[in-house]
Amino acid sequence: MMSEKEKMLSGALYTADDPELAADSARAAAWIARYNAPTDPVTCDRAALLEEGLGSVGHRVTIRAPFYCDYGYNIHVGAGVFINFGCTVLDVARVDIGPGTQIGPGVQILTADHPRDPALRAQMLEFGRPIRIGANVWIGGGALIMPGVTIGDDAIIGAGSVVTRDVPAGATAMGNPARLQTR
Repeated sequence: MMSEKEKMLSGALYTADDPELAADSARAAAWIARYNAPTDPVTCDRAALLEEGLGSVGHRVTIRAPFYCDYGYNIHVGAGVFINFGCTVLDVARVDIGPGTQIGPGVQILTADHPRDPALRAQMLEFGRPIRIGANVWIGGGALIMPGVTIGDDAIIGAGSVVTRDVPAGATAMGNPARLQTR
């Protein structure tokens, strides 16, 4: 029998109010509070804080506070990534952000999803689908990246876009829902 955390990590239906997940969420909330607290840039080691709170972090990563996430351990960030103010990552499933990617302010990366069947939703069941963002991607401010989306290397996502489908490498997508743009 799988624990609720094991179900969550496998992409199966799970209940988020499980004690183990609640403890993981509380740990992440405490880390977020420390990360988002005003600090002296000379004495604060932001890189060490990121390594403590996230699944993996490359060199020269900048994540401007405030930053929010569910658990942190499902977030994997490549070298040279820049994430601007106010990013929210619902990381009930794995989130990979490739090296050199730039993410604008207020972007939401949302792996959490819910059953379409109202009887299952009434049971407070949910699941997650992983998000993969390639290398050297530019995501404009206020964009929403929805569960299960893959964005290819060198792609551009327009500000305010709602990305509901995969975006191929080198493509530009914008709008609600985001649509591929012709050059």
